[in-house]
Amino acid sequence: MEAEAWLAEFARKLGTAPLTDDEIASVLDLARVAAHQSERRAAPVACFLAARAGLSPADAFALVDDSA
Repeated sequence: MEAEAWLAEFARKLGTAPLTDDEIASVLDLARVAAHQSERRAAPVACFLAARAGLSPADAFALVDDSA
């Protein structure tokens, strides 16, 4: 099963709408920078922390992005 299909099914089971392509890209950007600035296991935890803090992935990415 492709990631998009799996994620759509998971979203359905959670009772929420699937992510848009832009939202997926933002999550992956945040995960990428977390993994590169720390270690790989920081990626999913950073995404979870952002969600728990009520931040969008894009807003959380802006806090840690060093390229700007």
